[in-house]
Amino acid sequence: MRETFPEPQAKGSLKFLYYNRFGGIFLRLLTARWVSRLAGFFLDRRISKPRIKKFIKKHGIRMEDYLPEEYKSFNAFFTRRVRPELRPFDMEETALCAPCDGLVSAYPVTREGTFSVKGFDYTVSTLLGDEALAEKFLGGTCVVLRLTVTDYHRYHFFDGGSAGERKFIKGRLHTVQPTALGKRRVFTENCREVTVLHTEHFGDAAEVEVGAMFVGRIVNEEKERFSRGEEKGRFEFGGSTVVLLLEKGRAELDGEFFSNTQNGLETKVKCGERIGRKP
Repeated sequence: MRETFPEPQAKGSLKFLYYNRFGGIFLRLLTARWVSRLAGFFLDRRISKPRIKKFIKKHGIRMEDYLPEEYKSFNAFFTRRVRPELRPFDMEETALCAPCDGLVSAYPVTREGTFSVKGFDYTVSTLLGDEALAEKFLGGTCVVLRLTVTDYHRYHFFDGGSAGERKFIKGRLHTVQPTALGKRRVFTENCREVTVLHTEHFGDAAEVEVGAMFVGRIVNEEKERFSRGEEKGRFEFGGSTVVLLLEKGRAELDGEFFSNTQNGLETKVKCGERIGRKP
């Protein structure tokens, strides 16, 4: 059994922002893209370096797990490269692998193309910004991987294949913590980048990188063809989320992810870990 965590309860500043009508005034400011761009500008500069040691100490980060490097800014540190041997990809053709570190929640997509997260119904067409593309995923599976600030913040291709349509959808930048998910349709309100993946073993998939509050940038590599385990991109400062949409009958996610989600638990996985299989 994998390690699980109860969804964090609303408290402190997030509770004020999302559950207080006066907090909502500040929330609108903080979720504006220019605020996150300003934070990213600072975190890209050498002046941000003193934050690195404090962050490592506060969060107990094991720096021996990462490749040695001299970081010129906090963002350079935040997107540090993990030692490859610590994130091996399961190379068995039938293995469905996690594209990143994160806390997993899993949702079935109805035949009408909806899935429900914390009481909110989402439509796949709104998430992808494309009704025709959404039809591919009717009756399929939606896998949400929420990265925390201490996770490895690069994400990888879960299978080999070729890239199809890519597009960036403008929006706001709410936090992706469950506190916000219970109050706003975060996945369709936030800025996000959509990539269609024509995979070798799991049919067509859609990967959506969702921006979050104070995330400086979503940075994706422009690749026409890719191999399993190859780096796809990275999130700069802030926790964020990868949403993976899988076609019906193409992949079977391990059952514990669905049952844990129904019980209000998020399941910890590491990049490259097997999370399901090809039927």
